[in-house]
Amino acid sequence: MPVQSSVGDCSVAELFTIGVGPSSSHTVGPMRAAATFAAAVAPLGPAEIVCELFGSLAMTGKGHATDTAILLGLEGHTPEGVDPDAIPALLAQIRDLGALRLAGQATLPFREAEHLLFRRGERLAFHPNGMRFTARFDDRESIERRYYSIGGGAVVEGEPDPRADNRVPPAHPFTSARALLDRCRREGLSIAQIVLAHEARSRPAGETLAAVDCIRAAMNACIERGRLSDGVLPGGLGVRRRARRISQHLETRNGAGDPAQIFEWITMFAMAVNEENAAGGRVVTAPTNGAAGVIPAVLRYYESFVAEATEEGAREFLLTAAAIGFLYKTRASISAAEMGCQGEIGVACSMAAAGLAAALGGTPAQVENAAEVGMEHNLGLTCDPVGGLVQIPCIERNGLAAVKAANAAYLALRGDGEHVVSLDAVIDTMRQTGEDMREKYRETSLGGLAVNVVLC
Repeated sequence: MPVQSSVGDCSVAELFTIGVGPSSSHTVGPMRAAATFAAAVAPLGPAEIVCELFGSLAMTGKGHATDTAILLGLEGHTPEGVDPDAIPALLAQIRDLGALRLAGQATLPFREAEHLLFRRGERLAFHPNGMRFTARFDDRESIERRYYSIGGGAVVEGEPDPRADNRVPPAHPFTSARALLDRCRREGLSIAQIVLAHEARSRPAGETLAAVDCIRAAMNACIERGRLSDGVLPGGLGVRRRARRISQHLETRNGAGDPAQIFEWITMFAMAVNEENAAGGRVVTAPTNGAAGVIPAVLRYYESFVAEATEEGAREFLLTAAAIGFLYKTRASISAAEMGCQGEIGVACSMAAAGLAAALGGTPAQVENAAEVGMEHNLGLTCDPVGGLVQIPCIERNGLAAVKAANAAYLALRGDGEHVVSLDAVIDTMRQTGEDMREKYRETSLGGLAVNVVLC
């Protein structure tokens, strides 16, 4: 079953986090879990640390760099703080020495064959992305902790008690798109304004807007790095970066009058981000790393190709997209291990469509319609990464989903907001489809393209 939460649990800064590739659930989350455990036990002086990975983490962890994330996290590095360029040297030192500095403090022996165990075919009860850390001591009983990477880089410790509720009530509570639209109508506010009021429970509006600007800058920086970089992506598939060549082609033909170029630009922006993600570079989880290219690409389209684009419009885009992301986290899940790729690419497409519709002046009803269209045509999308790597079909899939998001926004804007299928219905359908989907199509690399593409 997907992790059920409340909109009151979500914030813009948690939905859009800056980290490293290639996966939010398999890299960012495990690194955070390992760092948390290391910080808790390091002062107690353990003699040995063991980490066991279960479920999807065990099945595709190697391709998603879960092993390297655990090593870095145990040394005290975080996804937000680690320098992507320094990672190879940090890992080489741990592996060459057969030891690591727990939370940057005492040096402990750590040999991956003995201390980092992939429990393939086993899973912990709460979620498919389970981890168990054990600290062993010479003079006391061992300490064991379980963590779950539940999607988008978020981590929970242990099996949460659903009865516990320590949340601060949001200013404008909503647990459905219908309730959100009702709030907008009753209060005379836009969806972005509802989110700003929601965020005000924990920080001033100025801080929220500054965080949104930081997220936007990080997204654009990732696009620029991706479109300027060349070479073969790591992992053994021999996948060459293509964003740079596409960008150069488009720049030489700029103004040639081919209307199809706009789709190529959007596709290139998205692929640039996901090539960076596949290379382990710095990206924004939006709402996950595997789908990190969709929202930046559509936002960049708005900023670069819409004559009336403004900074306020870009903020409106991201705040509105966040509201839609809250709904998916509340009513379903953004974890591909639970939902398949519809829970990542589909959600990102839905969020981007809503954001663009809002930035272009759409009403809340039109925005909700855009979000619904964005997901409706991604329902049933499986997660079947070839070789367990976030490369095939993930990179191209981001480009195509970004184009689909822009199309969904304009389709909704040509209507009046009235439509037959509601966003709530499509979110519920996504959840039900994910629950019905066979496990081999949910980020295990046991089905689909992952088993039908022959690797030499």
